[in-house]
Amino acid sequence: MDIKQQIIDCTDALLEDIGKLVKYNSVEAAPLPGMPFGEQPALCLAEALKIAEGLGFKTKNLDNYCGYAEMGEGDEIIGIAGHLDIVPAGEGWTKDPFALTREGDLVYGRGTTDDKGPIMEALYAMKLIKDSGRPMNKRVRVIFGCNEETGSACMRHYNEVEEPLTMGFTPDANFPCIYGEKGHMNLIVSSKNTKIIAMNGGFVTNAVCDRCTTVIPAGIVSAEAVKAELDKTPLVSSTVTEENGTVTIFAQGVAAHASMPLLGVNAAGCTMEALKNAGFDDDFVNFYVSRVGTKCDGAGCGINFIDEYGDLTFNNGIVKTVDGKISCTIDIRVPVTVTEEQLRTAIAPYLENEQGLIEIKSIGAPLFCPKESPLVQALYKAYVKVTGDTAHEPMVIGGGTYAKYLPGIIAFGPEMPDVDYRIHNADEFLSVAGIQEAMEVYYKAISNMLDI
Repeated sequence: MDIKQQIIDCTDALLEDIGKLVKYNSVEAAPLPGMPFGEQPALCLAEALKIAEGLGFKTKNLDNYCGYAEMGEGDEIIGIAGHLDIVPAGEGWTKDPFALTREGDLVYGRGTTDDKGPIMEALYAMKLIKDSGRPMNKRVRVIFGCNEETGSACMRHYNEVEEPLTMGFTPDANFPCIYGEKGHMNLIVSSKNTKIIAMNGGFVTNAVCDRCTTVIPAGIVSAEAVKAELDKTPLVSSTVTEENGTVTIFAQGVAAHASMPLLGVNAAGCTMEALKNAGFDDDFVNFYVSRVGTKCDGAGCGINFIDEYGDLTFNNGIVKTVDGKISCTIDIRVPVTVTEEQLRTAIAPYLENEQGLIEIKSIGAPLFCPKESPLVQALYKAYVKVTGDTAHEPMVIGGGTYAKYLPGIIAFGPEMPDVDYRIHNADEFLSVAGIQEAMEVYYKAISNMLDI
């Protein structure tokens, strides 16, 4: 039977299984006995392994950090690593984020694209290869992780307790193929002195701060002036109310993945700039506007690096106030040729003054695999064979994936070029046609890797 028809025939079953995973609100939570990332990720992992067993694969749970489904024989292992954890649903959904909702060719739900849908596409592609009866001198292993969004400790655990992978991919990025991932830098920007009573916004560090509520004393600047400045920003909406000696500002921006912050609108940044432009003279407002702002390029911290593979991106995810101190998380994706020494040297003059403080929390190395390598070529050729698309070539991205934690693999799909799947945003979706096409690409990619 033609592979396209086989894919069509199993699509309903695949959608049903994706729905079984989407129903879990598998955001990392406080650890429980035997559940290092909380109950929901562990339950979602158990569901994924149950699905894999039902499809005829051998499975293993690795202490609820992660688990895998495997087929084939041999010393070499082709690994396909995806994650079952998700970012919080956030606000603005028009569908239930924890139920797979189909409308025409589209299916909605948190994790449909990132990453529950893609890992099931890969699992079903694996099943089609298994059912074909082709000889395999390698094992093929789908790995289900539970902690990608919040640190990938699941893959560090995998490396401690399991055999290393020979080659493979993570279906957690873009087609046609990812041969490089930018480095990662995390900062905390904090106030020293501020007249702001409270400022709280954002829902996760690796997404643009999509809404923010700020409270300032009345009488310093007029509510009308603040509103007039907010109306000049790209915010979706804003309100300014004055009551009981305070002015409360609510700003609605647009969420977007931290690796592509220009697709979003930073509600906190717009609020800070509006306050400054309205005449609210404040140490931390001035510090934030000068160091962070809304440009997303890191220029305010002296780190607006660019190389031939891409620009540095700079994202404010969460803003919170604790005991009168405001702190802001900054998620930075660093061009692959920029070194840690270059970063530290460039940012050093900007870390502190009398208005505020910047702390470097972590710096992670980039990933780079030559475009000419057998793995990149095996995956890219699979994409071209199925789609016929030669206009788009392997690329470097700002997102960080399991490829940085599992030597030998790179990121590969499922996002098609020039499509916004609303990852880390409300109404995240996949198309059914896209699911079927990705399955065929993964089927061909696994076949190509078996032939290496």
